[in-house]
Parts: sequence; structure tokens; C-alpha cells
Amino acid sequence: MRSYDPDLTPPWKKTAPVPEVPADRDLVVEEVTTGFCGAVIRCEAGTVTLEDRFGKHRVFPLDPRGFLLEGRVVTLVRPSAGPARPTRTASGSVAVPGARARVARAGRIYVEGRHDAELVERVWGDDLRIEGVVVEYLEGVDDLPAIVAEFAPGPDARLGVLVDHLVPGSKESKIAARVTSPDVLVVGHPYIDVWEAVKPSSVGIRAWPRVPRGQDWKTGVCEALGWPPNTGAAWQHILSKVTSYKDLEPELLGRVEELIDFVTAP
Repeated sequence: MRSYDPDLTPPWKKTAPVPEVPADRDLVVEEVTTGFCGAVIRCEAGTVTLEDRFGKHRVFPLDPRGFLLEGRVVTLVRPSAGPARPTRTASGSVAVPGARARVARAGRIYVEGRHDAELVERVWGDDLRIEGVVVEYLEGVDDLPAIVAEFAPGPDARLGVLVDHLVPGSKESKIAARVTSPDVLVVGHPYIDVWEAVKPSSVGIRAWPRVPRGQDWKTGVCEALGWPPNTGAAWQHILSKVTSYKDLEPELLGRVEELIDFVTAP
């Protein structure tokens, strides 16, 4: 007859102890039974939520020996209490704890209006401060040629410009063509207004409404969605729903990253 230890665990079921690892946010692990691989986005009593590279979420129990970390079996445990140190900025970049803002560069990024500037600050603010890049707004693009001439861009003072509704044949595209040079990069997104660059799902709507030509777009959006006719309050509501780059459309994300790379290039 096979003997058992006092704890009644059969000898062939005994396993070597494995490390216990805190399920800190952004830790990338693989769940052993399903092979689901993702980053920790939430850890609650008894469960952990992972997000894969496609944005899919799965919730798993914090079972012993339940995960692989860099190919090794580990037991995830709930992180200890206390403020968590962010490991990513809102733009998805690796955070640099304790980094000081760099002295502002001569180069600049210009955007069309205040809402554009606030959205860029919300998502890329940490990155811009580390890089020393200042964002200013133009209040429209009609005066862009004069502004560029006054700025006098050069190899050590590059100018990047983000334009709304930059589509072929538009007024904006013609103005952009007039000022583009080796030291001036003008890029844009296809949306009538930067509001549309926020994903509808993040705002809690099915889609951004179509506004008849000739009607003020922002006012038309508020009317179509049943919001109070206060575009300033509407924008603050929209902006409050943006917590990271995941809340923005790729057409805006890529263009802002392109401008930052252009302005900070050696």
C-alpha cells in the first residue's frame, strides 16, 4: 500500500515551490491553461485582469502556479497596499520616475485650437515635458504662412503643425503646401474637429453624428446627442473620458507621434 504524508497529498502530486510575484499593473504574463498572454490592468481580491496586444480583456483567478513569467511558472499575488508607481505614460511610453522637465527646445508644435492643445497635453504631456517640447495653438490655419515666417524655422528650431480636416483639395491642404519645408512638417487628421478623434465608445456614444453642411459642427453635435447647447461644457465632458492613447483614433495618434519625432530629431 502506498503511504501518504500527514497532509494526505500523494507524493506524485507534490511540486516544487514557485516564486510569488505581485500582479503589478503592466506586468506581462501568460495564463498556463489557456495560453492567454497579456499585461495586468487590474488586480482585485482573488482575480487578475489581463489585456492582450489586441485590446482583449480576460479575467483569471489568482490560482497557485497559474501563470508564466518570462517562461517560468509563478504564482501571482495581489500587490501590497500603497500608491502604485506608474510604469507607462498616457501615450503608452515607458514612464521615467523622477524625471525633470527638460528646458524648452527652440522647436515647437502648433495645433489649430485650444481643444487640440488640451487633448495633446492630456495624452502626451509627460512625454513632451521630458523632451522639452512646447505646444501652442493657432486659432485656425489661415494665418499659418505669416506665423511660420515669423517663427523662422531652421535645423535647430523645427516646427511641427497639426491641422484638422487635412484632406486633398481642402483649404488646409493648400496652406500646408505653402509652408512645408525641410524644417516645417504639417500633418493632419481627416476629422472636421478634434472631437471626432476621440473614440465614440470612450465617450459612451455609438458614433459621432453627421452634421448638415453649413451648420456649426460642435453645436450640431450637441443638438444631435441631446447635450445642452454649451460646447465648452461638452468638450470638458469629452476630455474627461480620455485617460490614455487607447481612447483616441489611430489617425490622430500616428500624426502626433510623427510631429514629436520630427521636432526632437537630432
